[in-house]
Amino acid sequence: MDLPTMRDLVRRDLKDEDPLDERWTDDELDRAIQRAVSEFSTRIPREMKNTIATVDGSREIDVSSLTDRVSVDAVELPVDEHPRVFQRFALYQDTITLTGDREGDGEDCYIFWSKAHTLDAGTSTIPTQFEALAALGASAYAAISASVYSTNRVTIGGSNVDRDYHYWGRGRLMEFQKELKRLSPKRKLRVGRFYAED
Repeated sequence: MDLPTMRDLVRRDLKDEDPLDERWTDDELDRAIQRAVSEFSTRIPREMKNTIATVDGSREIDVSSLTDRVSVDAVELPVDEHPRVFQRFALYQDTITLTGDREGDGEDCYIFWSKAHTLDAGTSTIPTQFEALAALGASAYAAISASVYSTNRVTIGGSNVDRDYHYWGRGRLMEFQKELKRLSPKRKLRVGRFYAED
């Protein structure tokens, strides 16, 4: 799925499919979609693994190359041991500091980290099974935004149109966030193994 396809899906949810009488502009929907993707990413991010060389004698590892980072979940050093060896660490901005007995020796380490999803004109990293969930969140944000815009304005929807958008949007937002919460513990259990200490 790409951004135009997601936009069409959100328009369908909002009953805003008449191209001659659209309630939401593409820019407004794109903003709502990006908000939903951002929130989705904090709960169900992309799981990544990168190899980064350590510096001999240093406890610091530069992770500035890990763009769109949501979190750093584990540092494996030395690599490819059995059982695997994970280090305790602290993260400040773009620097990991090893806090245990280990320091860098010039060899590679594995960084396990979480990355924000992307959804643009050509690609998406959102798994297919979660596309409808992302559209649900985007339609909620769009409706809530419309309720704010409609307040104290004369509209053809009647005097309660702002309240109607607000209640409908809040209901969908609650459903979106509840589903994110339900799904996110699965990720935490899987990542939790990386914190095992020897």
